[in-house]
Amino acid sequence: MAGRISHGGGPRVEVAVVMVPLPAQGHLNQLLHLSRLVSSYNIPVYYTGAATHIRQAKLRLHGWDPHSLSKLHFHEFPTPSFESPPPNPDIRYPTQLLPAFHAALLLRDPLREFLSDLSKETRRVVVIYDNMMSWNVQDIPSIPNAECYAFHSISAFSIYSFIWEIMQKPPLPPEAQVLKDLPNLEACMAPEFWEFNMIQLQALKFESGVVYNTCRVIEGAFLDLLAKEPIIGTGQQWAIGPFNPVILPENKDSGVRHQCLAWLDKQERNSVIFVSFGSTTALSEEQINEIAIGLTESQQKFIWVLREADKGDVFVGEARRSAELPEGYEEEGINGKGMVVRDWAPQLEILAHPSTGGFMSHCGWNSCMESISMGVPIAAWPMHSEQPRNAILITKVLKMGVEVDDCSSGEMVSSHRIADGVKRLMGSSEGDEMRRRAEELSQKVKVSVMDGGVARMEMDSFISHITRE
Repeated sequence: MAGRISHGGGPRVEVAVVMVPLPAQGHLNQLLHLSRLVSSYNIPVYYTGAATHIRQAKLRLHGWDPHSLSKLHFHEFPTPSFESPPPNPDIRYPTQLLPAFHAALLLRDPLREFLSDLSKETRRVVVIYDNMMSWNVQDIPSIPNAECYAFHSISAFSIYSFIWEIMQKPPLPPEAQVLKDLPNLEACMAPEFWEFNMIQLQALKFESGVVYNTCRVIEGAFLDLLAKEPIIGTGQQWAIGPFNPVILPENKDSGVRHQCLAWLDKQERNSVIFVSFGSTTALSEEQINEIAIGLTESQQKFIWVLREADKGDVFVGEARRSAELPEGYEEEGINGKGMVVRDWAPQLEILAHPSTGGFMSHCGWNSCMESISMGVPIAAWPMHSEQPRNAILITKVLKMGVEVDDCSSGEMVSSHRIADGVKRLMGSSEGDEMRRRAEELSQKVKVSVMDGGVARMEMDSFISHITRE
């Protein structure tokens, strides 16, 4: 098969692409989706990583037909030994993932050997690495026919905001004045994360360009600002998102649909708020109780995903959340106002459903892009990392969401604030206007990925660049 490493003098592959993801669900997912896109141009793609994390990525392919992975080459390295502690709801940042992150740095040597072998059978090796995995690709200069591209899994707005702070907050251009109101990040980050981040920043001082999972119709102004920043590198950049499908096929007659979709079928248009805080958020029992009360007080219909946050190894322990809800809450909810889902839920399908009119979200970039793609406004409740920056983009720049909390205090959010946020989004003229803006942006995004659209043209440009003579 084209792209395999053949040491027997087989046909020489022109260009091979190698993906190097960070072993966290949102990062694994984005580079897996990008792998699908690149392979659709008949370019061999190798998705690398520890065996357990490749298994995780394949198991959780979201929105696409699993058979679409058949063209990819999954190159598994033996999984380094690491602890997989349980999530700690007392800490906003998912520190339970850090042992897996540090273990992934042990793959630097086997990755270098793999790239060196591949380079002997390929005219050019193109490495697309998560910028949080810079340590693992720092040996690429020793491979003469290899080049690397940094992949950023967060919004261009967030990246620009971090650069602005690193540069000691110089005067802002008119389109970036909103950065003056950035929330304090101390409550959203862990010191151990900053230490890991510094390892990455110090590891690699070169790249051939930057790839973003975003789109010019969403963040064109901030992509233009990033292109002018010397700190970014070469200045070559491609915004080729969204990677998720923007139109989903209807499978109402399928026997494999999740039960929540059948429940949504019975609800009125735009009447349900979807509540989910991603794969890494751990909430305390007290906060879960406040959410339960707040959703009841809002008098709005809801689907609430209540599952355990991921560990570094998702195959250890239970994913179901055993948190106790008020007596009768789940039974009455399913028969009335809402539904609680305690395991995996089909997020894209829920967001694409016409009965879904809002999304209470942690504002992880995957979730933001999926919500924008499906035209669903957001009740923004960021939990950690760059999520507060994404929330500002959603609420103050794109104006398609309301703020529930900004993560700056680290304190528990009351049921009253939760109910107020839900009612503003789902039961007011303000919320109706946000839905209109979200749908308008969704239509622009859908056009952007079609032939002749700006995202498709940027993807074509990237492919032309990496396959150049």
